[in-house]
Amino acid sequence: MQTNTPRRSTRGTRRTIRLTRRGRIALIVTGAVVAGTAVAVPLLMTEEEGESRPTSLVIPEGWRATQVYEAVDKTLALPPGTTKKSLAKADLKLPNDAEGNPEGYLFPATYPLGENPTPEKLLTAMVGKANEKFTGAPIAAGAQRNALNVYQAVTIASIVQAEAAAKEDMGKVARVIFNRLERGMPLQMDSTVNYALGRSDLRTTTEDTKIDSPYNSYQRMGLPPTPIDNPGDEAMSAAINPTPGDWLYFVTVKSGDTRFTADYAEHQRNVAEFNRIRESASKQAAEAE
Repeated sequence: MQTNTPRRSTRGTRRTIRLTRRGRIALIVTGAVVAGTAVAVPLLMTEEEGESRPTSLVIPEGWRATQVYEAVDKTLALPPGTTKKSLAKADLKLPNDAEGNPEGYLFPATYPLGENPTPEKLLTAMVGKANEKFTGAPIAAGAQRNALNVYQAVTIASIVQAEAAAKEDMGKVARVIFNRLERGMPLQMDSTVNYALGRSDLRTTTEDTKIDSPYNSYQRMGLPPTPIDNPGDEAMSAAINPTPGDWLYFVTVKSGDTRFTADYAEHQRNVAEFNRIRESASKQAAEAE
């Protein structure tokens, strides 16, 4: 842990000062099932064979590159891992900072498959759409206005996409990121730890925050080396137009109630309330069983 983070000296405290726990209460209370790898594809029935085949591929906002690869493999009925292996021959037009990693540049949208679809064609279309979005005047100028290059703006947007419990919170989440960077504080975002661990967990433990990874924003200063997912338009807008404010902390206490504050003591109280609600919901779920 970085010593310049306010009052994080004890083990017990370290367990309870996560900046956000996106959607956790909503999942506990409603028992919702997250199907993050489902592929949303319109289908077309062929008259002759009576079989269905996908005509397009929908990439949702916030999917990681690994999820995109799996979706392309499934949609094109290819062996698992085929799309990832195709990166070497796809000749994607990525920024130099990406070093060949398309994470953040597989833009979420609906992509027609067309005739003879291949992984290379789909990946090229996604990166092309991202470049169309990101290299235009609004994004490039917004990044420069915030002393960022476009790749850094995409990285911030990817964290905003993963952390914000609702679209209306995105600008505030982006402001927390900027405020922490400006103060030399670690970002302490659960989403970056989950990315390092290759999972999307609802709870980050103290042990998780000790992982040796450049994506561990509890241990490493600054932004992670790459985006952690593929952000959409709203997250990108938030990354270059963060909401004015002095917030340093936030936690989603319950569904629809994300609280932002610059006061650490207030944040602790918010986290305590979150823990009480979570424990109550868990107890009710156990009794119902």
